Amino acid sequence: MIKINTKIFITILALVIGISNVPVMAADGPDENIATFSIVARDSVTGELGVAVASKFFTVGNVVPWAKAGVGAVATQAYANTSFGWRGLELLEKGLTPDEVSAILIRDDNDPGRRQFGIVAADGKSATYTGNGCSFWAGGRSGPNYAVQGNILAGEGVVAGMEKAFLETSGTLADRLYAALLAAEANGGDSRGKQSAALLVVKEGTGYGGYTDRAIDIRVDDHAEPFLELGRILKIAQMNYAWNEAWTLFTQKKYTEALPHMEKAAQLAPDYGEVLYDLAVIRLAAGNSSGALEAVKKALHLNPKLITQARNDNDLALLRGNPEFEKLIKE
Repeated sequence: MIKINTKIFITILALVIGISNVPVMAADGPDENIATFSIVARDSVTGELGVAVASKFFTVGNVVPWAKAGVGAVATQAYANTSFGWRGLELLEKGLTPDEVSAILIRDDNDPGRRQFGIVAADGKSATYTGNGCSFWAGGRSGPNYAVQGNILAGEGVVAGMEKAFLETSGTLADRLYAALLAAEANGGDSRGKQSAALLVVKEGTGYGGYTDRAIDIRVDDHAEPFLELGRILKIAQMNYAWNEAWTLFTQKKYTEALPHMEKAAQLAPDYGEVLYDLAVIRLAAGNSSGALEAVKKALHLNPKLITQARNDNDLALLRGNPEFEKLIKE
């Protein structure tokens, strides 16, 4: 007969079916909460909203981060009540402030002492909450456009470092969120170690085809070096963000507006043949035929399999008859 470890079974079941009030249990010890550190934040210039989180916990990105463009962002952790994510966003969308949302979530919860969460609204107002039953060290900090929080940390320096890094780092919101995670880890991070991390950025119409608000949505679920791996994926995700924005504008025939986004994507990923191919398409549509030819040369060199596509692509029709282009696509 196969013996089943009940604690492991309950843990897996809770994760698979998404029950938020079933405590996660360790195989050889007492029940375990989602000890983690997170930041919710807003970019006051672009209007982007985001969450970054890391933990010694499998697939933390499947539990903690929630965000909706034009509404706000929520991180729910410790003995996480995942309904705080979607409920928090619903309450923000109704016009409540983060402080008001926090009060309602705590009031309606059956175990508020063991909850922890951070909230930032689309107007930059924020709040962080740590129940008095969260495991030491636990706490948070907040200010205009951000809230940082964590539990079972090496100490207060973890959230202090996150706050400092976020406020002092330049670049995109994603850059600043990632810098906060690195600062947390540099200051001791989760006292039990590291395993998973995630980063989410939302902005209206920035997902594939412009149909969703998911500008960046990346996760490292189980890795010996989750911060390094998240950083590697983030570089690709930033490129993809710009690429999605460019192509959405291109499909709307806004060629001049699309071009800067596509140029940015190519700068971030100069070795991606497919990116350079679309750069050629958008340059051509924007009236830059010489720049388009230059980009398509590089694209076909990087990925010769694109030659078949280029040979019949109506988006490159204006290059047909150009001797250099005809030589590139010759069989």
